[in-house]
Amino acid sequence: MTESLLWPEYSAPTDVAAIEAVPLAARGLPASTYALLVRAATEWPDRTAITVLPEAARWREPEQRTFAELLGDVHRYANLLHGIGVRRRNAVALMSPNTAELVPATLAAQLAGIAAPLNGGLSRKHLAQLLRRCGARVLVTAGPELSPAVWETAQALAQDGQVDFLLVLRPTGAAEPAPDLPRLPGIRVGYLSELAAWHDSSAFFGEPPRPEDLAALFPTGGTTGAPKLAAHTQAGEIADAWMLAANSLLDEHATLFAALPLFHVNALVVTLLTPLFKGQHVVWAGPLGYRDVPLYGEFWKIIEYYRISTMSAVPTVYAVLAQCPVNADISSLRFAMVGASPLPSSVRENFQAHTGITLVEGYGLTEATCASARSFPDAPRPGSVGQRLPYQRMKTVRVHENGTWEDLPAGRTGVLAISGPAVFAGYVTGQDEHGHVLDGLGKLVDGWLDTGDLARLDSDGFVYLAGRAKDLIIRGGHNIDPALIEDALLAHPAVTAAGAVGRPDAHSGEVPVAYVTLASGSAVTEQELYDWARDHVPESAAAPKTVTVLDALPLTDLGKPYKPALRADATRRELTGALAGLPGVLEVDAEIDEGSVIAVVRISGDADEPAIKAVLGRYAIGWRLAGAS
Repeated sequence: MTESLLWPEYSAPTDVAAIEAVPLAARGLPASTYALLVRAATEWPDRTAITVLPEAARWREPEQRTFAELLGDVHRYANLLHGIGVRRRNAVALMSPNTAELVPATLAAQLAGIAAPLNGGLSRKHLAQLLRRCGARVLVTAGPELSPAVWETAQALAQDGQVDFLLVLRPTGAAEPAPDLPRLPGIRVGYLSELAAWHDSSAFFGEPPRPEDLAALFPTGGTTGAPKLAAHTQAGEIADAWMLAANSLLDEHATLFAALPLFHVNALVVTLLTPLFKGQHVVWAGPLGYRDVPLYGEFWKIIEYYRISTMSAVPTVYAVLAQCPVNADISSLRFAMVGASPLPSSVRENFQAHTGITLVEGYGLTEATCASARSFPDAPRPGSVGQRLPYQRMKTVRVHENGTWEDLPAGRTGVLAISGPAVFAGYVTGQDEHGHVLDGLGKLVDGWLDTGDLARLDSDGFVYLAGRAKDLIIRGGHNIDPALIEDALLAHPAVTAAGAVGRPDAHSGEVPVAYVTLASGSAVTEQELYDWARDHVPESAAAPKTVTVLDALPLTDLGKPYKPALRADATRRELTGALAGLPGVLEVDAEIDEGSVIAVVRISGDADEPAIKAVLGRYAIGWRLAGAS
C-alpha cells in the first residue's frame, strides 16, 4: 500500500477536489475489514488497540488489547465460528451491550461470515423476524452477568427455535468464576472465550472475505413493522472508514473515546474500523455507554487520564456535558464529533462556551454505510452538517408523484440523494441458493440513494438539512417508526385517528408521545389509552410516554397530517413542566419555522435568566427568550 496515495492532505474543504483527482481504486485500500486488521497488527503489533472500561465507576481498571492480541482473538473466534459451520454467506447475530469480547466477536463475524448486530431492546417478535430474515443460526449474546434482560431474551429466542448456538459473552474484567449456563435441548450453549480458547490464533482457516462480499446486515428504521436489514459490503465499509481516517487533523497517536453501542453503525465504522487505518488507540466505555449516569461525573477525568483526542456522541450527550464542571485538564481533546440527530445551535454554543472544544457535525445514515458528510473545526459553515466526503456524490431532487426524479440546482431544497462507494447494496428481502436476496425497495434509483431527508447543497458540497421527509422519532440515536405507535393505538376500538411524534427529552433527545381522536361518545381516558399503547406497541422503547386526546389532529391545507404542529404542542408541554416554578417565566410557546420547532419562553424583567437557560440547555432543541432585555 503506497502511503503517499493512502494519506492525501485532507484538512480543509478545498482538499476534496485534489483527493478525487486520484481514482479511489488507485489508493490501494485493504480488501476487507479483516485485511485492515491484519495490516494494523503487522504495522503496530505491540501498540494498544483498545482499552475497554468495565463501567464508569471503575474506569481505572480496564481490559486492553494490542493490535496483535486483537487479531489473535479475532482468529480464535472466527475459527470457532468456522468450526460450527459458519461460511461466507452465513450471518452471525450479535446481541449484547459493549464488552471487551464484543469488539473481536464483531470483527470475527465479518471474517467467518456476515455480522448481524441486533438491538436487544427490540421486542422478541421483531428480533425473531430479524433473525429469520438474516438467516443467522448462531447468536453471540450477553450472558446473565452482563445483561440479564438480554440473556433472558436470547434463551427465549433459542427455545423458540430461532437459533442453534448461543455463544455467551461475559462482562469486561469479570474476575469471578463464570456461572453455569443452562442446558437447552437441541441448543449448543457455551461461553465464547472458553469455546474459542482451543482454536488457533495465528491464522484463519476459512475463506477470507473479498471486497464484494457482504460484511454486515444492520437494522434500520422502516416504514412499517420490524426494522429493515441494510446490507453493507466489505468494500463499502472499508471505503467509508478510509474517508474518515483520511482526516489530516488526527495522526496515529490520537486516542478516540467510544461509547455508542456496537449495533449502531457509528460505533462500528467511526470508532472501530476507522482507527485501524492509522493504528489509533480507542477507549471504549462500559456496557451502558453514555447511558451510564456516573460516567458524566468522571468524564473529564477520563479525558485527561487517557489523553483523549476526539469523541463521537449524539447531541443530548453534549447537552449534559455542558452542565458538568470541567474538573480536569482536557487540553488533549482536539474536537468532538456529533451526529445521529440534528444539533441545535443552543447545544453547540453551550458546550463550546463551557469547554472550549469545537463540535464538528457530520451526517450519515445506515443505508450509506455510516458517514456521508463531515465538518471542519477550523472552517465552520453555520447551519451545515458538513461537506460531502470524497468520492461520495450528492444532489437534491424533486420526487414527482409518478416516482420520477427531477435534479435541482445548488441552493434549492429537495430530497437529498447520495451515490458512491459507500451506498448500501440493498435491503435483505429473502435468501436463495446464492445467499441473501437484496432489493433497494424504491430507495435506490440508478445507483442513487433516496435518503428521505430534505436538504439543500451549496456549491462546495456542504449539506444544509431542512427537516426530515420521514417523520422518524430519534430516541438517543435510535430510530423509532411512528407507525408502530399509531397502528397500535388505531387498533383500539375507540380511536379514530392517531399521530406519534418526538417530544424533547433532556436525556434521550426525543421520546415518543402520541395524539389521538376518539369516536363520538367514547368515554375512554388518556390513562387507559396509555396502558393500551404500553401493552400493544411491539417495541418497549417506542411505547409513548403520554397519549393526548384532541378534538382533531392538525392537517395541512391539502388535508394531510401536519406533524410539526404536534411536535410544537409536545415541546410546549414538556418545557412548561420543566420551567415550572422558576422566577419570571410567564409563558412557554413553540413556533414552527419551515417544519422545525423553536421553543419561545416569554419572561418578565425579574426572571432568573441563567437558571432558565440552564434548563433549556439540557434539551437538544432550538429556543429563544422573549420579553426581557
